[in-house]
Amino acid sequence: MKNQETLNSGKPRMIIILSIIASILAIPLIAMQFTNEVDWKPTDFAIAGTLLLSTGLAIELVIRNLKTGTLRTVILVVILLALFLIWVELAVGIFGTPFAGS
Repeated sequence: MKNQETLNSGKPRMIIILSIIASILAIPLIAMQFTNEVDWKPTDFAIAGTLLLSTGLAIELVIRNLKTGTLRTVILVVILLALFLIWVELAVGIFGTPFAGS
């Protein structure tokens, strides 16, 4: 019974989410050591980490509150689409907002 409570607590999922965020943020950090093409500032890492963490927490919230169904899938796709669009806008500015990276 205690093992079932541990699985339902979401703690292992949070460890996985944080590990994935750290892995994603390690990619530009490692690339910066080998090339001058990647030039991230500490604020870039902070913004990317915040964006990834908020996305991970939103996904965790949906997974905990909606057990199954089409609605859960649609909401998860919308969250990931929002992450992608914000990330692309910050990187290259496809919409031309003041937050554009180009």
